[in-house]
Amino acid sequence: MTGIRQGVLAVCLLFFSAGVAQEKFTLSGTISEESSNETLIGVTVAFPELSTGVTTNEYGFYSITLPEGTYQLVVSYLGYGDLRRSITLDKNLKLDFSLSEEAQELEEVVVTQNVEKMDIRKPQMSVNTLSVGTIKKIPVILGEADVIKSILLLPGVTNAGEGASGFNVRGGAVDQNLILLDEAIIFNSSHLFGFFSVFNPDAIKDIKLYKGGIPARYGGRVSSVLDIFQKEGNSKNFKANGGIGAVASRLLLEGPIKKDKAAFLIGGRASYAHLFLPLFDLDNTAYFYDLNTKLNYRINEKNNIFLSGYFGRDVFGISDSFVNTYGNAVGNFRWNHLFSDKLFSNLSLIYSDYYYGLTLDFVGFDWNSGIRNFNLKYDLKHYLNDKLQVNYGLNNVYYQFNPGKISPSRPDSGILEEQLTQKYANEFAAYVDLEHRVTERLSLGYGLRFSNFLRLGQDEINVYENNNPLTFDPALQLYQEADPIAVSTPGRGGSLATYNNFEPRISFSYLLNGDSSIKGSYTRLAQYLHLISNTNSPTPLDVWTPSGPFIEPQLLDQYAFGFFKNIKGGDYTFETEVFYKDIQNRIDYIDGANLIANNAIEQVILNGEARAYGLEVLLRKNVGKFQGWLAYTLSKSEQRTPGRNLVPGVTETGINFGEWYNTPFDKPHDLSLFASYDWNNKWSFNTNFVYQTGQPTNFPVGQFEFQGLTVPYFGLRNQQRLPDYHRVDVSATLTPRKNARRKIKGEWVFSIYNVYNRRNAASINFRRNQDTGANEAVRTAIFGVVPAVTYNFKF
Repeated sequence: MTGIRQGVLAVCLLFFSAGVAQEKFTLSGTISEESSNETLIGVTVAFPELSTGVTTNEYGFYSITLPEGTYQLVVSYLGYGDLRRSITLDKNLKLDFSLSEEAQELEEVVVTQNVEKMDIRKPQMSVNTLSVGTIKKIPVILGEADVIKSILLLPGVTNAGEGASGFNVRGGAVDQNLILLDEAIIFNSSHLFGFFSVFNPDAIKDIKLYKGGIPARYGGRVSSVLDIFQKEGNSKNFKANGGIGAVASRLLLEGPIKKDKAAFLIGGRASYAHLFLPLFDLDNTAYFYDLNTKLNYRINEKNNIFLSGYFGRDVFGISDSFVNTYGNAVGNFRWNHLFSDKLFSNLSLIYSDYYYGLTLDFVGFDWNSGIRNFNLKYDLKHYLNDKLQVNYGLNNVYYQFNPGKISPSRPDSGILEEQLTQKYANEFAAYVDLEHRVTERLSLGYGLRFSNFLRLGQDEINVYENNNPLTFDPALQLYQEADPIAVSTPGRGGSLATYNNFEPRISFSYLLNGDSSIKGSYTRLAQYLHLISNTNSPTPLDVWTPSGPFIEPQLLDQYAFGFFKNIKGGDYTFETEVFYKDIQNRIDYIDGANLIANNAIEQVILNGEARAYGLEVLLRKNVGKFQGWLAYTLSKSEQRTPGRNLVPGVTETGINFGEWYNTPFDKPHDLSLFASYDWNNKWSFNTNFVYQTGQPTNFPVGQFEFQGLTVPYFGLRNQQRLPDYHRVDVSATLTPRKNARRKIKGEWVFSIYNVYNRRNAASINFRRNQDTGANEAVRTAIFGVVPAVTYNFKF
C-alpha cells in the first residue's frame, strides 16, 4: 500500500508540476513614437526563442499570452531603433514602449517602409500598404503628393484615365470601393473632378488597401476597402510642416494641449491656380480646399478618446452663369477602452455627409443633392492567447438620400421648386473574425458577418402593372419606360424592402519554409448602395441610391490563391496571386437611359451580373539606397444582362443581346514600375513607368443618311478600345545640407510628369469636317509633359 500511495503521490506531483509549468501570463501595452507619443501601427513584438510574436493594432495596443518564464523580447519597426529587453513573466505585465527614429528626415513620417513588407505567416492576403514616406516620393501630376494616384501603381488597381475620379480594383467599379477616413465613409475621394484626391498626406498615419480576403469587420462594398487613419497629434512638442506647390499649398500644425496626455492636429490645403486666370482674361474659377482636424486625450491607462473631422469643398465656375460646388464633411468621436490586458474595445460615433450643388444662373435654378449617414460602431479585439485572437462587433448605419432638389435662383427665373423623392435606409451588421495559428506552419483567418438592410418608407413611390417598371417592345426590340398606374404614399414610418445576408470569410497561410508560403481566401460580400452613373468615370452629378423594390443588392463571391516569398531575409519580396470574382445583381442601363434628375430610376435599369479574373505579380526591393517595385496584372472584367422571362411568348434581348461584354474598366494588361534612389544626403531621385491596355469604348461601325444628315450607328457595347496608355514620370528631391543647423528645415522637389509628352487619349470623338465634309476622329488628351516645383518645410 505504501508503494501505491507513493506512486499516486508521484503522479499527482507530476500533474501539479506540469500544471505549474503550463501556467501562462499576459504581456500587454502600447507602443508609440518617442518624440511625439504618436502610437505606431504594425510594430512587431517578438519572442525569438519561442518563434512567436504579435503586432500592434490601429491604436498601438498589443497583447500576448505566454508560458511563465524569462525571455528575450525584441520590439522592431523599420526606420526605428530595435528595442531588446529581457523580461520575466511570472505575473501579468503591462509594458509601454517608445521607439526613436534612427535618422531624422524632413518628412516626420510615423509609418515607414516596414509596413509595406509582406508577412508570409499571416493568412491575410490581397492587401497592400503604402507608407506616407513612399507616397510623398512618387512623382504625380503638378507635384502634389496623392494617395489615390499612388495606389494606382499597385497590382490590380487602375482608373478610367487621366483626370478621372476614383479607382477600380480587380475589375470592379468605382462605387464598389469602401473608402474610410478615420472609419467615416467618403463617397467622393476626388478634388477637381479627379486631378487630386481629398487626402492630405501630411495628416495621414496609416493606409491599407484590401483587394480580397477582406476581414469580416468590413462590409457594404464588393470590390475593395481603402482604410485610412489620420495622425493623432504630437503630445510632447509643437510641430509644423507643409509645402508650397505649383497649384496648391498645405500646412499642418500639431502639438500638446496637456503634455503627454492630450494633443491636437489641424491641417489645411488650398489651391490657388484660379487666381491667375484673370491674367489670361478668363472669368472662370476652379479651386478646392480641405481641412483635417483631430484631438486626442488620454484619460488614464484604460481610456482614450479621439475627436476627428474632415471638411472639403470644390468650386468650379464659368463666370457667374455656372457654379458647381461639391465635397465631403465627416466627424468621428471614438472611445478606446481596455477591459483587461486581453480585451480591447473601440466605440465610434460617426457622421458623414456628401453634398453636391449646382447653380445655372442662365437658366435660373439651383440644384442640390447629396447623401448623409449616421454610423454607430462598436468593435472589440480579444487576445485569447498567442495563437488565437478574436475580433467581434456591431455596426449600424442610417442613410438619408437626397436625389436632388430644384429651386429658383432668382425671382424672375420662372422655375418651380421641385424636390425629388428622398430615400431612407438602415444597414445593420454584426461580425466575428478569428486569427488562428493552428501549427507552426498553418495559420487560419475565418469569420462571419451578418448584414441586414432595411429600405425604409418614403413619401411617394410609383406602382406599375405587374410590378414591372420597364417594358419590352418585341417589334422594335427595345426596352421602354413603363407608365405608373398609381402612386403609393407609404410614408417614412413604413418599410419597402428587407434584405438579410450571411457573409462568410476564410483565409489560410501555409508556410513552405522560413522564406515562402502559399495563401488562399474566399470572401462573400453584400453591397446595398449603388452609384447611378453610366459614364466611364463618375462625376459629382452622379447620385447614390439604395437597394429596394426594384434594385437588388449586389452579392460577391471572390476566390484567391497566391504564392509569397521573402528573398534575402526580406530585402526583396515576391508576391503572385490569381483571383476570380463573381457578382450578382450588378445594375445595367438600357440604351438611351436618362439618369440626371430622374425621379423613377427603376424605369431605365436592369439587374445583371459581372465577373472578373486575373493574375497579379508584385516584386519589391525593400531596403538600401535603391528601392521600389514592379507590378503586373493580367486580367479580364465583363458583365452580362440577359433578357427577363416576364411575358409568355416574348423573348427579351437583354443588354447587348444578353452576351458578356467588356466593362468600362477592363484593362487586360497593366504594368507599373516605381523606383527610388537616395544618391546621398542631399539628392534623391524617383521615377514611375505606367503602361495599360486602352479602356473599352464605342466607336461608330457605320452610318446612314436621313433627311440630309449623316447619322452614325454603333455596334455592341464596348467592342473597341482607346489607344494603349503609357507614360514616364520623374522627380528629384534636393535637401540642403545646411538644414542640420536650422530650426526650419526644407526641401525642394522638382518633377516632370509625362516626360516624353505622350498624348494619351481621354476620349475619341467622331465628327464631320466642316471644310471637307468627311467624317473624322478627334483625339482628346488632357495632359502632355507637365513640369512642377514644390517646396516642403517643417519646424
